[in-house]
Amino acid sequence: MPYIKKLTIALGLVLAPVLGQIASAATVTAPAYENKTTATRAGARDIVQEIINVIGLKPRFELRAADIDNAAAVVYNGERYILYSENFLARINNAVHTDWGGVSILAHEIGHHLNGHTLSRSGSNPGDELEADEFSGFVLRKMGASLAEAQAAINLLSEDRTSRTHPGRDYRLAAISKGWKSANDQLLASARAPQPDQRAIAAMPARRPAINSSAARNTSSAALDSRMVLTKVTFSKAPREQFYLTTRMHLVHVTENGPVVIGKLAKTGNPDFPYYFESEYMKTVFVSDKGILVNQQGQQVGRLS
Repeated sequence: MPYIKKLTIALGLVLAPVLGQIASAATVTAPAYENKTTATRAGARDIVQEIINVIGLKPRFELRAADIDNAAAVVYNGERYILYSENFLARINNAVHTDWGGVSILAHEIGHHLNGHTLSRSGSNPGDELEADEFSGFVLRKMGASLAEAQAAINLLSEDRTSRTHPGRDYRLAAISKGWKSANDQLLASARAPQPDQRAIAAMPARRPAINSSAARNTSSAALDSRMVLTKVTFSKAPREQFYLTTRMHLVHVTENGPVVIGKLAKTGNPDFPYYFESEYMKTVFVSDKGILVNQQGQQVGRLS
């Protein structure tokens, strides 16, 4: 199936003339596509997987790089797709000076699928667009974006006035804000829950894994192979420092002299905080089931990404 012919766009973004990209709620004829995610092409983030991780659902759609103007959630032969233009997402990210712009657009389109909007053949309408915007704001807060970062792309691309298919800018920004604040309230409530030192520490194994200090020193002379990296670890007090979790469950800090093992991920046996970092270099940090890092007082101190 080298081309999707007469693909009906169920929903998509209407974009401001500033970038000259206008999405259509009509029929697009034969856009070429490739089965590559943004992570595959750019060698960077698997954005769809990150979004799916924070909402806990399985993706029942495919992400495709396509020869279209911008991005759209579509249905073809009963299968659901999210199509996007790589050049368009790159221009958005450059314009707003953060890759959260592209993430928010893909989250918006995923929101159309998950809210059931693509089951209708009526095309875009303001109500559905606001629901997808709210979903986008919710997801981006869960992923760690600020409200300004979550709103950046829509603030740039949307029209001032409400049209037949899309709401005006102020309405869309308000919907994103609503979703963002809802997720923020959830995170705050989680932080105020019974503290890890009362729940997770009690479930820790009696024998903690030891960290080989000499191994940590020796690692500094070697390069960190990207194939060994499982995920990035971001600490709130050192956002510019590079920390990674490896496939061997080591916490690695990339320094000027090379990578250094500073800890190891271990299980606690607690479902809410199933892991913690055992380290000689820092106090105990717990990892929630959502990938949020908290200290023994229950305060958020970072995240896995």
